[in-house]
Amino acid sequence: MEELKIFAPATVANLSCGFDVLGCCLENVGDEMIIRKNELNTIRITKILGQELPMETEMNVAGVSAMALLQQLKSSQGFDIEITKNIKAGSGIGSSAASSAGVVFAINKLLDEPFTPHQLIPFAMEGERLASGNPHADNVAPALLGGFTLVKSYEPLEVLSLPSLPELRVVVLHPLIELKTKDSRAVIRQQVSLKSAISQWGNLGALVSALYEKDYDLFGRSLVDEIVEPVRSILIPFFHELKQIALEKGALGFGISGSGPSVYAMCRGEESAEKVKIGLQEFYQQKAIDFDLHLSKINTTGIKII
Repeated sequence: MEELKIFAPATVANLSCGFDVLGCCLENVGDEMIIRKNELNTIRITKILGQELPMETEMNVAGVSAMALLQQLKSSQGFDIEITKNIKAGSGIGSSAASSAGVVFAINKLLDEPFTPHQLIPFAMEGERLASGNPHADNVAPALLGGFTLVKSYEPLEVLSLPSLPELRVVVLHPLIELKTKDSRAVIRQQVSLKSAISQWGNLGALVSALYEKDYDLFGRSLVDEIVEPVRSILIPFFHELKQIALEKGALGFGISGSGPSVYAMCRGEESAEKVKIGLQEFYQQKAIDFDLHLSKINTTGIKII
């Protein structure tokens, strides 16, 4: 193959109780990318549609991720990268992760797959390093592996795939304000109380158990964030009102998607998710706030060739 077109999905990271370690992949929200070989022995960003992002390879998350992969292989093969951005930068649903994961997935395919999907994660993390200053894996891992993922450790990197719940639906509301990950991370306290930490550990363990046991009620009760949500929620317009509406309409749980400003509601079944979606939509329309709204299944396969 000389060229590949892919769909690089959006992701929801943290999932309340799993800051920097939990994430899941969405099905019908994402970017499209075309990656083709060139004879110039260099990585070029040749086209970006949808948003104004850096065209310079070293300043673009897809560019630095591609370079990290090729450096590991000691390959001089060149590639041209075209990106159609449907995930807005600073949205909190893995915009930088989609580009970073998408490009390493495609290049790996075009080079006859020298790496497994798990082995691609560190290369995509270099894009996240450029975007936020922190090479976290909670977005790129579910984009590459699909479904739910858990980062067991960063040193050494160990990422686990978790089972999904078949009836699970995710409603994502994105207030059309940009909240940079670097700024959102700046408000987080560097030290937490032992009481909060214990509660967070309990919720994280319970959520993993709920996925294996297919326990929707326990899953919802585990989506509680004692540490990050209390400080980040002040950056999101009407966060607490949105949360109350979602839970009253039947959501299993509600929280901040990634670094925000997007918020997510986990729901059981399409009917419940539609009620939550309409409730959130009507509230924000009354407040005259521009927003995007998505309803998605969990994408269990991750990036796909189109």
